[in-house]
Amino acid sequence: MNATQEQLKLKLEQALVDAFGADFAGVDPILVPASNPQFGDYQANAALSLSRKLGKQPTVIASMIVEKLDVSEICEPPEIAGRGFINLKLRTAYLESQLKTIQADSRLGVPAAKIPKREIVDFSSPNIAKEMHVGHLRSTIIGDSIARILEFQGHDVLRLNHVGDWGTQFGMLIAYLREVYPEALTTANALDIGDLVSFYREAKQRFDADLAFQETARQEVVRLQAGAEDTLHAWKLLCEQSRREFQIIYDLLDVQVIERGESFYNSLLPKVVEDLEKSGLLVENQGAKCVFLEGFTNREGESLPLIVQKSDGGYNYATTDLASLRYRIQQDEGKRIIYVTDAGQANHFTQFFQVASRAGWIPNDVELVHVPFGLVLGEDGKKFKTRSGDTVRLRDLLDEAIARAHADLKIRLKEEEREETEEFMNKVAQVVGISAVKYADLSQNRTSNYMFSYDKMLDLKGNTAPYMLYAYARIQGISRKGGINFKELQKNAKVLLQHETELTLAKYLLQLGEVISIVEQDLLPNRLCEYLYELSKKFNQFYDRNQGVRVLEAEEPLRTSRLVLCDLTARTLRLGLSLLGIQVLERM
Repeated sequence: MNATQEQLKLKLEQALVDAFGADFAGVDPILVPASNPQFGDYQANAALSLSRKLGKQPTVIASMIVEKLDVSEICEPPEIAGRGFINLKLRTAYLESQLKTIQADSRLGVPAAKIPKREIVDFSSPNIAKEMHVGHLRSTIIGDSIARILEFQGHDVLRLNHVGDWGTQFGMLIAYLREVYPEALTTANALDIGDLVSFYREAKQRFDADLAFQETARQEVVRLQAGAEDTLHAWKLLCEQSRREFQIIYDLLDVQVIERGESFYNSLLPKVVEDLEKSGLLVENQGAKCVFLEGFTNREGESLPLIVQKSDGGYNYATTDLASLRYRIQQDEGKRIIYVTDAGQANHFTQFFQVASRAGWIPNDVELVHVPFGLVLGEDGKKFKTRSGDTVRLRDLLDEAIARAHADLKIRLKEEEREETEEFMNKVAQVVGISAVKYADLSQNRTSNYMFSYDKMLDLKGNTAPYMLYAYARIQGISRKGGINFKELQKNAKVLLQHETELTLAKYLLQLGEVISIVEQDLLPNRLCEYLYELSKKFNQFYDRNQGVRVLEAEEPLRTSRLVLCDLTARTLRLGLSLLGIQVLERM
């Protein structure tokens, strides 16, 4: 709820008490944005719901509320319509004063969180010895945007990359490399990431087909867990090789994240099992130690177990997650712990959250949130893959987006008969290409699958990053054309809203805080994307020569007032896009 709506709600609540007595304190006035602008900006619908309780017609109740309602500084005189709906239209003078207030504020009127919290965002999470692929795209982009929004709101955010860097696969890989390429286990950079991935595939095939090799691999895992120097050294080299490749992707995406792999929690796993045993939750089943889950059953109707220690003494993925959760609560002091993973892991999170809760490990002031997301699909509607059927490497996907943005830019420059340096074209192509990929993902409701299309995401029209970047660059073009320094407009600039497009744009600019507050709670970045897209459209209508207004050609004081609107729009776009992890361009 934005500041204006909050003020109106409080005034309506007071009017209800003044009209009907103290028993009506706290009654919801049911204040919502008006569905049709011709009826005003807000609508209070409480009269209809109170009709039976008060034994009066809704229109009579609405009249009694309005009689006690004082919103003269904010709204035009309230109007009653239909079955007691109270329509409220914001006064132009109020809008002008609000714009002046946010113009002088670096946060554009967006209040910081009243009670900042320690928030932990677990995202990206690739696996060592494997390349990041399209499956890591959504977790990385969505997690980064959520972290940015929470940081902007003043929360203490810990960005964690729960990298898969431990377990049977390392015994398997190390055992295989000892046979076919031992130099890789002793020498840094002996392999590039592509070769390492190929060896991993070969090792997996050997592991699945060769019982003797399986035993050799398991012995390497034992040596790794025991801290054998040569195995530990080999493991560190493999991790470092993968880590360098991951960093290339994170640099391209402008993502900051702290790596804390599964290995970090390895020493804590026995204590997890011990404490579950003490709590009485642990049951031995076929040699494995399990917690039987409530609400999860097999086909026979029997409770399903969550295995925390296998019959051979090894630990499962869930054990590591339980250890990491305890660490994040006890050591990191997280108050909201957010996991950004694909929707296919929803059951896993429900299960280990349940175990932690039943064990009494989750304090009342700690919230656990799984942020699920759908698949990235190709234009054929199937899971996005290369022509050969392989999973798309994330590095290739980003490079392709940049290359296509570069090609589109060259065509546009030729059509516009513009000459630009190669440095300019490379910079624009990288920003547009990466931004297009990010925005195409974030603009979808994350719970849904979405179709990946370079052509659609790079379009200058429609709900795309280039459309938003172009709106921002267009405003900077006004500044250059008029020789305007927007920062100097903050000195005694008066805001005058006379044209319909000015009023529409002004009202929308004042909604930024409400949108960010909603995303802070529901963790759906697409709501911010929708807001920025609508804002860009409303600016383009404002600046349109046919239906909008003149800016640089206008007489004073309208010229300066309209320049203030341009500046506020640009600053809002820049702030909003930055919270999505998207850079802006002064020129395109």
